[in-house]
Amino acid sequence: MSSGSLDVIEFLLTTHLYDEHHELDANDLPPWVRQVFWHEGSVERPLRATVETAREATDLDRPWDAVSELMFTDRDEFSGTLELTQPDMAEQWFLDRAADRVAANPTLAFAFEDSPEVDVDYEAAREANRPLQADRAWIDSLLEEHFGEEDEEEDGENMLDLVDIHAPEEVEMTLDDLVLTENQEAEINKIVKAIEHREYLADIGLREIGKLLFVGPPGTGKTSTARALGYDLDLPFVEVKLSMITSQYLGETAKNVEKVFEVAKRLSPCILFMDEFDFVAKTRRSDEHAAIKRAVNTLLKSIDDISLIQDDVLLIGATNHPDQLDAAAWRRFDEIINFPKPDDQMRADILRVITREMDIEDFDPHALAERTEGLTGSDLRMVLREAVLDALTEERTDLTQDDLVRAVENFEERDNLKDLDMIEGDHDALVAGGDISGAGDGGHSHDH
Repeated sequence: MSSGSLDVIEFLLTTHLYDEHHELDANDLPPWVRQVFWHEGSVERPLRATVETAREATDLDRPWDAVSELMFTDRDEFSGTLELTQPDMAEQWFLDRAADRVAANPTLAFAFEDSPEVDVDYEAAREANRPLQADRAWIDSLLEEHFGEEDEEEDGENMLDLVDIHAPEEVEMTLDDLVLTENQEAEINKIVKAIEHREYLADIGLREIGKLLFVGPPGTGKTSTARALGYDLDLPFVEVKLSMITSQYLGETAKNVEKVFEVAKRLSPCILFMDEFDFVAKTRRSDEHAAIKRAVNTLLKSIDDISLIQDDVLLIGATNHPDQLDAAAWRRFDEIINFPKPDDQMRADILRVITREMDIEDFDPHALAERTEGLTGSDLRMVLREAVLDALTEERTDLTQDDLVRAVENFEERDNLKDLDMIEGDHDALVAGGDISGAGDGGHSHDH
């Protein structure tokens, strides 16, 4: 029996049982079913299983063809409705072939918890299911509800230009895909426990927790770790680059800073990630326009007023330049997590992780690690990318250790070009480009 048939029958069973048990809610639907029936901010009963909704949920072009031979299924050709003519037979058919799927579907777990044919715990299945609040559809509907009309009236597109919002399903990296130091793992584990036990922390009055600052050179995984944490915890990820508040296009900067925190509170529980945090200190020391200084003061006050325990918002700041932070910035965070450049062992581990889907002849990650001193995780990913592309130009999809060694040498040669102050004969071109102060940061301005 094909997996397509199992997918369609699971879809039909889920919609049937969800309609039957009104004590279930949208968080009992697995996301792949729930997203099909999300409409105007809710999932309403009855769930209408049709060829079209089955196609959308299962990604099968012809879902009816996958189950048309089964004696307990039927289709109304006029309306496209799909139904189970004998639900009990469908349940038995499914359990005989895919009992292992039940634990990943709270609706089925609820219905089959007492069945002797499957060992499943409904509460555990519901707890493990991605919550509604982490779905892209829910995020979009909430933003439209609370900011849509206001945006139209005030050209409020500006607010959403200030933030980049990711649903967990859109993050392509998990914590298992990253190589972390023991200290990083310990600090992240502490914050995970804090999130799990928020009510207890509130009860004992421990509210000053949940504001982290990631510090370290570009490319060491600060942004990737924050995003992966959102994925693993099923939390929406709200990202803002603080230098954006200087943009003239954003208009009333202090007001937009307030909106960032309003968005985070509306989307809670979520992660609010503030990149380029050193911008705060730069602005406080400079002769910037008074409006920008007001915006930074608003930012610091907003950080003081937001809480993981009370608002369900985990705040993570990140900076490539911790030396530029002043005391006012440092004291906003209860935990500082260092992201150093990886040592030999970490580089070897990173190489193992980023090549784990590949078969590389004579692969020796330790030998490569010794040749790549000073390179970050981001750099190593770029080395691998170049090795793959070079092999493809030779019509090869297999890699060797020599390919990786050559890619390292080419990367080092290209990296050296960044250190050249200017190229001979291009003096006028550089001057014509206008103010080039700070351009040296451009090569590695973001974590990956």
